[in-house]
Amino acid sequence: MIEALRTPDHRFENLPDYDFKPNYIDDLEGYEGLRIHYIDEGDKNSDDTFLLLHGEPSWSFLYRKMIPVFTKNGNRAIAPDLIGFGKSDKPILEETYTFHFHRNYLLKLIERLNLYNITLVVQDWGGLLGLTLPMEIPDRFKRLIIMNTALINGKPAGPVFAKWKGEITKPENVDLVKLFKTYAPGISDKDAAAYEAPFPDKTYKAGVRKFPQLVAEEPHLEGVATSLRAAEFWKNEWEGTTFMAVGMKDPLLGPPVMKHMQTLIKGCPEPLEIPNGGHFVQEAGGALIAKKALEYFDKIKNK
Repeated sequence: MIEALRTPDHRFENLPDYDFKPNYIDDLEGYEGLRIHYIDEGDKNSDDTFLLLHGEPSWSFLYRKMIPVFTKNGNRAIAPDLIGFGKSDKPILEETYTFHFHRNYLLKLIERLNLYNITLVVQDWGGLLGLTLPMEIPDRFKRLIIMNTALINGKPAGPVFAKWKGEITKPENVDLVKLFKTYAPGISDKDAAAYEAPFPDKTYKAGVRKFPQLVAEEPHLEGVATSLRAAEFWKNEWEGTTFMAVGMKDPLLGPPVMKHMQTLIKGCPEPLEIPNGGHFVQEAGGALIAKKALEYFDKIKNK
């Protein structure tokens, strides 16, 4: 049994634009006893499911501007909170959090919810993990929306990432409000505070502290082999439709990284640029990205 903390419900009261009904599972295979949370909005019988995966150190709150756009157009939208984040339980020990701990959770959740015709929506670690999923179950995925993310490659991530890593791992209790004010230009104080809501104190932040340490910068580390295999899948085997958006003010995974990802993903078009978008591009451009992606998918479908 994994020892974990559960954020009190009152921490999530009166969050801006986040009034989605919570859904919980506490018996997911391999994760029994951990209560995990996910948003499940829209038509449950829709032919299309949008699976929205957040990264570090965010949670499903990140997608509050995109979900209504998808569901208003008749789609189902599912946004899980990774274990250790949002309304999901938070294992206390940093050692619990590994690349495959998170990845297998997502695979098991897709299987549990029996999801097909998935449009995968990813950013940050949502992509580092999420982009490795379709190669395992390609019959379940049909489209991709990719924003400010990458794949692990076992190489040094550079000084900008080192700065980001230090900002999260060096403080005794990283200030997430300050972090989001830095990496999501123009975010309001109230919205930034919502990203601190899942974490009453530092004991809840083991997952937050561990994620930057999971970016494998040497070829022998966990996640590299899986990620390199995923890169080959996207380059040679992906047959779905892709839409890309880029937060142009992101120093971490901004235009240069996304240009590389565009060349890596078979059939990836020119990206939608969000001029004021930072690393958390959904804050500046979430609704627009969702709208433009739907328009693009419809255009491709009707060609």
